[in-house]
Amino acid sequence: MGTQMKSHNTLLSKPLSALTLKPDHSSRPLWVLPTGSILLDTSSPIYSTAYDFLVTISEPQSRPTYIHEYLLTPYSLYAAAAVNFTEKGIVTTLEKFSKTKVPENVKDFIKKCTSRYGKVKLVLRSGRLYVEALNTPEGVGILRGLGGNKEIVKCRVIVRSEEKKEGEEKNELEEEGFIEGYVDDEIKGNLNVITGIDDEADEDDSSDSDSSDEEGGGHTARLLKNLDQTRNKTSSVSFEIQPALVSVVKKTAAQLNYPLMEEYDFRTDETILSIPNYHLRPTTRIRRYQEKSLSKMFGNGRARSGIIVLPCGAGKTLTGVTASQTIGKSAVVLCTNAVSVEQWKQQFEKWTTINSGSNKDTGRIARFTSDHQDKMHPDGCILVTTYTMMTFSGKRTAQSQAFMEKLVERDWGLLMMDEVHVVPANTFRRVIANVKAHTRLGLTATLVREDDLIADLNFLIGPKLYEANWMDLTKAGFLANVQCLEVWCPMTPEFMREYLRSDRMRQQQLLYIMNPKKMQVVKFLLNKHQSRGDQIIVFSDDVRALVYYGRRFEGQIIHGGTPEFERQAVLRLFREGSINTLFISKVGDTSIDLPEANVIIQIASHFGSRRQEAQRLGRILRPKESTAQDGTNTDSFNAFFYTCVSKDTSEMYYCTKRQQYLIDQGYTFKVLTSLHERAAEWCRKQSPKAFLSTKKEQVEILRDVLEETALAGDAQKAESEEMKFLRAEGKKGENRNLEVDFFEKRSGGLSSVSGGGGKSYEERSAGKGNKLMKQRKSNKKINIFDL
Repeated sequence: MGTQMKSHNTLLSKPLSALTLKPDHSSRPLWVLPTGSILLDTSSPIYSTAYDFLVTISEPQSRPTYIHEYLLTPYSLYAAAAVNFTEKGIVTTLEKFSKTKVPENVKDFIKKCTSRYGKVKLVLRSGRLYVEALNTPEGVGILRGLGGNKEIVKCRVIVRSEEKKEGEEKNELEEEGFIEGYVDDEIKGNLNVITGIDDEADEDDSSDSDSSDEEGGGHTARLLKNLDQTRNKTSSVSFEIQPALVSVVKKTAAQLNYPLMEEYDFRTDETILSIPNYHLRPTTRIRRYQEKSLSKMFGNGRARSGIIVLPCGAGKTLTGVTASQTIGKSAVVLCTNAVSVEQWKQQFEKWTTINSGSNKDTGRIARFTSDHQDKMHPDGCILVTTYTMMTFSGKRTAQSQAFMEKLVERDWGLLMMDEVHVVPANTFRRVIANVKAHTRLGLTATLVREDDLIADLNFLIGPKLYEANWMDLTKAGFLANVQCLEVWCPMTPEFMREYLRSDRMRQQQLLYIMNPKKMQVVKFLLNKHQSRGDQIIVFSDDVRALVYYGRRFEGQIIHGGTPEFERQAVLRLFREGSINTLFISKVGDTSIDLPEANVIIQIASHFGSRRQEAQRLGRILRPKESTAQDGTNTDSFNAFFYTCVSKDTSEMYYCTKRQQYLIDQGYTFKVLTSLHERAAEWCRKQSPKAFLSTKKEQVEILRDVLEETALAGDAQKAESEEMKFLRAEGKKGENRNLEVDFFEKRSGGLSSVSGGGGKSYEERSAGKGNKLMKQRKSNKKINIFDL
């Protein structure tokens, strides 16, 4: 974006003490700084109202217990303008809430942004795409500027006006290829609906979960009822563009500082059949923060494209299901894995009537995975699939290819993307072009990536429509109150010596993961929480270490090589309480619903990924039976998040980086420096045999770690030579004569291992066909990593 705030150093040439406080500053909740940062005092009586306003116009930066920090950005102001916040309204409200006078440079920045953002919209009507603006001198001028751009001209559908009879007045706009029409006025008082500034809003917060109407779908009527009462018409002007080139138009408009707001007039669209008898069940209840997020999407009677950010366990799925039901048209739901596909299908059936009554035998929900390819209903339906199925570029089966062709040829009312933070990766961007959807909704708990691609979501999907506060939902009892603990585990002398000698990252990783002191701590924590009757998840990114830990501690194991039917069976047993400990790899980071889990123990993680840390915490955030909803939930902890870290290793650096996102959400990490001593003492007293208490046992583990990493090094060299040969023989130029997928092991920074550069991560079982394992030298002693 072209418009940006100046640097902090430039704007802070004068000390902040130079800002003059207003006489009644104690009753106001905000500080507005010259840098564009806004600080919010959470102890203010009008905190809730100020928070709702700030989350609409700015980006949350850090939200600890007492002071929150927000930042005005071009995209945040663009999103605010798109829901009818004007420059005057934003500045006036900031002046009302601010303890100091709003700096002039901040006012200028707001004016520059709101004067352009939200002025032009991308609207799909009757299956055709239009770039639309109000028919005012300003709107026409903006549209002429965009329509005349050399890149956008190539994307336009030029409509030639009919020749006028002699004496008839010529329409200048029609001569230029523009179309005149009408657009619904925005709801009067929309500001109050969105931010809850009215005095009665805060009084209703205590009854969020019970505030819905008796009949399912009552919230939808509230979102739209004002529109039906005020159907005033406003003249608009637009030009048509080619659907296949819409991404070019959006990108070019964004570069010109006129990002297109996408809206779908779903109530008048007759090109897509509605799903019959598709309603929320009478027992479905929408919480207030979910309704606020939906009001941002449907604030003017049309469906806006954008992103909703809700914490794990806060009901993202129900929010998405409700959005789909509100539109009532065919929808595609994209998930990260097949387990998530099954969960979304179950949630649609749980919260709506889509497969009930007259729809029971017609199959209105279809799955498209490698295991399930249900028949797609020719009329209105919900299709649930994965990103991988949509982006697969290899040879498909005849059935899969036919299914994909039907999917691509069809128009859809809604494209809903779960875990939308994965979309900017080059591999998944093709989804946007493959699915012809009228509106797009992204859902995530962690709008963060370790590369710089997260900003691309603004034109790939749309602006951020709503972001909830984790701590506020915890205090209200909608999330479990989690105690986060970092457990320091010293390396044994033998392990530390080898760690310092090693120059191979893989070997160093395995040394600090298999640290005997860490194993003792894990053994101690498992015993403690199992005796309490807790449900425990143990996470490890290293699959071989995961299998060793799981077998050593007699737990059920799930990783990338676990068959789908086995995964489902293990997860079902865990939900039922038949097993209380689950060892799982990074496949469990997202989209696995385990509401009974209340303890997480991390033994190995994905470097410094902030997203993974937050997603793993989310596995235990669902409210428990002991979760209080009377405002006292933060008085005691009802869930525990342990991260076991080998002391004085690079794991400590990565751990600190990983925690930053959660710290910004208000969580604190308690460091336990002496728990390993209690764990070692407890392990020594175990009968009939102490656990890893002798040097001999610890050295045996060290021997196997060194042997394993030596073999891994040999394997990498062998794979590189084989890959060179295969590439030379089977992948010359554009020809691909061998049906082989080529993968390479490459070095890279943190961005590359977390999605940067389009790289993807895949877990594979090392059991079958591992020639190196078979070629081991004869040795009676079994290596601990043998699978």
